[in-house]
Formats: sequence, C-alpha cells, structure tokens
Amino acid sequence: MALADSTCSALDNHELRLSCFVNKALVNVGGDLAKLVPGRVSTEVDARLAYDTHGIIRRVHDLLKLYNDVNVPPERLLFKIPSTWQGIEASRLLESEGIQTHLTFVYSFAQAAAAAQAGASVIQIFVGRLRDWARNHSGDPEIDAAIQRGEDPGLALVTKAYNYIHKYGHKSKLMAAAVRNKQDLFSLLGVDYIIAPLKVLQSLKESVTAPDEKYSYVRRLSPQSAASYNFTAEELVKFDQLSLASSMGPASVELLAAGLDGYVNQAKRVEEYFDKIWPPPNV
Repeated sequence: MALADSTCSALDNHELRLSCFVNKALVNVGGDLAKLVPGRVSTEVDARLAYDTHGIIRRVHDLLKLYNDVNVPPERLLFKIPSTWQGIEASRLLESEGIQTHLTFVYSFAQAAAAAQAGASVIQIFVGRLRDWARNHSGDPEIDAAIQRGEDPGLALVTKAYNYIHKYGHKSKLMAAAVRNKQDLFSLLGVDYIIAPLKVLQSLKESVTAPDEKYSYVRRLSPQSAASYNFTAEELVKFDQLSLASSMGPASVELLAAGLDGYVNQAKRVEEYFDKIWPPPNV
C-alpha cells in the first residue's frame, strides 16, 4: 500500500522517496494496530536521527500528519525516540506540544532522570541487556555499586528510576523490557509497564507461589515505597547535556551505541527491501 502512494512516488530524490515510503508503511501498520489494541501504539523514529533534535521533531510531525490521514488521533500514539541528549531534548519539546513520546535505550540513572525531567510519557529500560553487560565487563560505577549491594543491575536501575519518577511527581510511566524470566517479573511487580516474552507469561501461568516465598505476587514497587527512597544530592541535579554525558558510565554509552547500530541496520534493510520491489508492477 505504501509503495502505491502517489505523494511518495512523485518525489524525485531517491532517498526522500524511500523515506516517504517507509513512513507511510509504518503508519499503515500502526493504524491497523490501533484498531486492534485499546491503548497506545508506539512508532519508532528513525535511529539515524538520534543526534538531531530538529530532525526527530520534523519526523514526528510527518508521522503525525500521516496518522491523521488514517484517522488515528494523537492521544492513541507514542513516538519512540533513542535517549541521546538530543533525543531527550526532542522529547521535551514534543511533549510541550502535547505529543506523547517514548524514550528508549535508557541504561543509566542519569538518562532515566533526564528523560523524566523532560516529561517523556514512557521511559523504557532493558533489564536483561544491563545484566548481560555486567556479566562480561566491569568498571561502570553504577553497575559495580549494584553488584556490591547484592542486586541485579537491571532490576536495580528500574527500581531506582521508578522511585525517582514517583517520589518527585514526574508524569512519566516506566516500562521494563528485556525481562528474561518470571523472577524478573516478580521483582518488578508494580512497575507501570512490562514487556514480557510469551515464554515468561506461560511460566507465570503455570507457577503457584505462596505469599511468603521470595518470588510471589507481592507488589514490589509502589508510590509508597518510592516516597521513602533516598537519593543523593548528585542524583537530584537538573540534567543538561554536559552533566548527562559525564554521568553516563561505560555500560550506558556502549549499550546505547549498540542499540542505535541495530536500529540503523534494520532501517537500512527495510529501505533496501523497498528499493528492490519499487516500482510495484501495478503502479
């Protein structure tokens, strides 16, 4: 359907035409999903724009216009933006226009706090990816401190970010992703959103736990527990580009870069695929 779009086909510039087709395809799929789910649909913003605040904002406006054409209202939509400083700034500006943003690739408390200060609607933390990094590396102060306390670094970051958001009245919702097993789920009960793989949901269905067991259906995160959590003065700074960069340890720097590379490669693969099948025979 996207490839048959006359607005895109009319563009002379090859790259602009491909980008137009991809945006249209994303919105076609997002529009179909909006009919299937009661909540919000999150649409990824091209990761190649990760360091271009105005580029991200322009892309979101383009996508919104296309969603409007297929009758999906803005309140049903989230726009997924990488948590670089430029992405966080774009989120702040978009949220000030009433456009809901979903910041991803958050691997440090500094990113989570900066995202909350920007007013991002959803902040996504990949629990398992931090754990994987910690297994093979050391030298990240935030991760080393969690391990010294006997905590899993991914679960510790979600807990801390949740408590920060809820203690200081930020409007953001926290999403835990890359949840690997049911123990992770039990440790995060009460978090705003969880992305759980099917096999984890299946194991939950089959599990029977008594309330006194370590892993059971007891709420771990709540506004009440957040209120009693103590933060240091350094953690309560208002983040800017410099303080964010100096507060991100090697784990968040490497994982953010790896996440962006993955998304950029996927975007290129989609474009290459579209390029091969355009023009379609019936156009």
